[in-house]
Amino acid sequence: MNNSVTNTARLLGAGLRALLVLTLVTGVLYPLVVTGIAQGLLFPDKANGSEIKADGKVVGSSLIGQAYNLPLREGQETPAPDLKWFQGRPQNGLGTNSVNTRYKLILSGATNRSGDNEELIQWVKDAKAAVVKDNSTDTYKVKPSQVPADAVTSSGSGLDPDISPQYADLQVPRVAERNGLSTAQVQKLVEEHTEGRTLGFMGEPRVNVLELNIALKELTAKS
Repeated sequence: MNNSVTNTARLLGAGLRALLVLTLVTGVLYPLVVTGIAQGLLFPDKANGSEIKADGKVVGSSLIGQAYNLPLREGQETPAPDLKWFQGRPQNGLGTNSVNTRYKLILSGATNRSGDNEELIQWVKDAKAAVVKDNSTDTYKVKPSQVPADAVTSSGSGLDPDISPQYADLQVPRVAERNGLSTAQVQKLVEEHTEGRTLGFMGEPRVNVLELNIALKELTAKS
């Protein structure tokens, strides 16, 4: 009996030591080494969340979209877009939260609705009508055929920070008019912030909305 108890105690002690060593190595030392290498040598920008700074402070991430809306008015359930800024993709995702108030989706995921879902079809129709109305000016009328798919559908993650160059171009006349700029000035901003396909063949050309709006703010401040 005594030998059995002793052996059990030894096994428990060995197991506990193994647990402590593995916890220290895999739970403390390994994360510290990986974080240190990423921060100090390889990818400090990505390790910190791909932050975007403006006026000396962090204003967002290049990986997560933001909403550019007017403050809610009394009686409103959904804020209206602030049309002096470039607008991103629709924000239809899996859920909302009260923490990230600049972009209320925090759960990454699509709408989980099929292409023939009546609610999704109505969302697209309503979004298309809004894009046509919001981006038409006294001198430029948007046609429904000009509205690209990313202007009326959310991305697979629901958090896409980018829009297509076509959607950015569509917004140029409206943004120029609202900010007292020429269309040539705003079009140049879009061209300067258009990224090509990754490695020349992966993905599609894109425009980061946050980075574009920061450049727009700087341009309007100079004008």
